[in-house]
Amino acid sequence: MATVGIVGLGLLGGAVASRLRAGGHDVVGYDIAADKVTALVALGGRAAPSAQAVAESAAAVCVVLPSLTSVEDVVLGPRGLAASGAAGATIIQMSTISPALTERLAREVTAKGLAFLDCPISGTSAMVERGEGIVFVGGDPSVFGRWRPVLETILPRAVFVGRAGQAMVLKLVANLLVALHSAAAAEALLMARKAGLDLELVLDVLGRSAASSRMLEVRGPLVARGEFPPQMKLDLFMKDLHLIQDAARSVGAPLPLTDVAERLYAAALQAGHGGADLSVVVKALEAMRRS
Repeated sequence: MATVGIVGLGLLGGAVASRLRAGGHDVVGYDIAADKVTALVALGGRAAPSAQAVAESAAAVCVVLPSLTSVEDVVLGPRGLAASGAAGATIIQMSTISPALTERLAREVTAKGLAFLDCPISGTSAMVERGEGIVFVGGDPSVFGRWRPVLETILPRAVFVGRAGQAMVLKLVANLLVALHSAAAAEALLMARKAGLDLELVLDVLGRSAASSRMLEVRGPLVARGEFPPQMKLDLFMKDLHLIQDAARSVGAPLPLTDVAERLYAAALQAGHGGADLSVVVKALEAMRRS
């Protein structure tokens, strides 16, 4: 099996590393946080001292970073992956970034003689750990064919969408629904709780009804317990919401429901819940008063 690199070993990157190691792949990784690298080594992976060192060691490098700036720097910087990777190596970009940046990365990476895949993941880090979720893939179909077994080690479903940038658009569409469904689940469960219903019973019944949704299943129990360990940190998800709005403006799509949800998430962020899971949006709802 080819050595697979990972730059960015946070919640999602760590889950990707875990899946690759469980599938028997040699994994070499780098993160600015030493404890994340230590966790990779505990899985049987190898530590690299820099992104450049990862590129020099791996035939394909997965990029799983939190911001557009960090992705751009790691991929296109003077000691980045495109400058350091061997000819024919592949950069598999999994971070949630803009479609425009994705298209530029694809152009500049391929111009340097490397291959590029646009591969955002739809699924929380906990879901990925369990092998649930889906990889959206954009780029050259032949490059996808080469790395499909690796992508399907991470998640059993890797679906080719089209050219680089189109997979990222689909990821933003998916995250739009995640935002709305998570806020709707929080709103519904808050109403049920205020009415005196047993939320364990409510979740069981709703999960078997026409009202079921994946976000009710994933985030409903967090809302019910009032505990919000991060599967997707709220402060990072706010970046995704801004990307969704920008992408929608670029194609002329109205997003009235997303506008409302974004204000609720922003209120939870301003209340100091940025490090919690985005299901903490229920705190913003609890702070509101019905007239």
